[in-house]
Amino acid sequence: MKTIVIGAGPAGMAAAIACANDSNEVILFEKNEKIGKKLFITGKGRCNVTNACLRDEFFENIVSNPKFLYSAFSNFDNFDLMDMIEQNGTPLKTERGNRVFPVSDHSSDIIKAFDHALKENKVKVRLNDSVKSLIVEDIVNADKENKDKKDKEPLKIAKGIITDKGEKVYADNVIVATGGISYKSTGSTGDGLRWAGESGHRISSLKPALVPLNSNDGWVTDLQGLTLKNVKLSLFIDSKCRFEEQGEMLFTHFGISGPLVLSASSILASYDSGDVYALIDLKPALSDEEFDARLIREFKEGNKKELKNILGELYPVKLGLKIIELSDTDMYKKCNEITREERLRILENTKRLRINISGTRGYDEAIITHGGVSTKDINPKTMESKAVKNLYFSGEVIDVDAFTGGFNIQVAVSTGYLAGKSASAKE
Repeated sequence: MKTIVIGAGPAGMAAAIACANDSNEVILFEKNEKIGKKLFITGKGRCNVTNACLRDEFFENIVSNPKFLYSAFSNFDNFDLMDMIEQNGTPLKTERGNRVFPVSDHSSDIIKAFDHALKENKVKVRLNDSVKSLIVEDIVNADKENKDKKDKEPLKIAKGIITDKGEKVYADNVIVATGGISYKSTGSTGDGLRWAGESGHRISSLKPALVPLNSNDGWVTDLQGLTLKNVKLSLFIDSKCRFEEQGEMLFTHFGISGPLVLSASSILASYDSGDVYALIDLKPALSDEEFDARLIREFKEGNKKELKNILGELYPVKLGLKIIELSDTDMYKKCNEITREERLRILENTKRLRINISGTRGYDEAIITHGGVSTKDINPKTMESKAVKNLYFSGEVIDVDAFTGGFNIQVAVSTGYLAGKSASAKE
């Protein structure tokens, strides 16, 4: 049996490895000059390849359609992936938040492990070879045979692919693992989504995810370059809190970014956003009453000092000055002259610093794409299309996405592995 896999990212490589055996010929098509191009830049070149958490925590980190992944994850989970990588020559380590990296801190070593597994399984890799379209044909008499069936069979069947050079390559199965449309320089140009649409699949709304957020608040861009650690970010969409988490963020020339913001952006992508804003708690370890008591104490002990000098000790200096400005207070005012109303305004801007969100950055800055081929059109137990027989989908091309921390690569590998395993099991 012959199987074609399109796309040599983590999903496509996992599919090819799972599918290849003595009786199955597998050809992996990759439009780039090398495999794993997006993997290479993942995690700032370190490649957070998976997360060593337990099953329940894993699914808590899936933003879209987590139930769809149950079978895929059961067939090939995070510990299976870690074993595979280490057995193919790349030792791993686990860091804060159960994030898994290569010991070397080089993403190239993760790619080497996949490359070794591809070669061991005799997968034929065709680099610099773009696929133009799928060969999909109607199934003869399918309409007639389906007439009285409760569960309808596909009306079409995948027969192979046509390359950009016009070459027709026929196969028994085709696995699409082309990614989404983020980081187009790595080859994710939406080809698989286009083919899916052309062959009758529904495509869920596409949006950038795990992406920085824009703000039109002028004071936000004044703080560009400032990183905040151990703060709490709450994201409100049409006055309802949809995300709340503690961690790290930073101010940029366009708005805000950092781990907290990227996670919040994935929640934002799930909504047709209306009025969106974030509230930042700069002192999450203290209640309003505790922080107010601290302010009173600081003002009393430094009663002759100017306000800017006191607040410069509570926050980074640049942020302290901005808090004073937003609180409509004179920075040169002596602490013993600060009114209760001014103190409470400082408290409010410390515990609930509001940042209005005007939108997200584009796909070129998005780590992943939210949306994709509808999970309703894919069999979750096999990853085979319900509309086109012998056609499988895996990875980011499917409408499944997750938070940062290695979860998205694991989703890609798990769905890819299941697609390849299912294709190889066909008679």
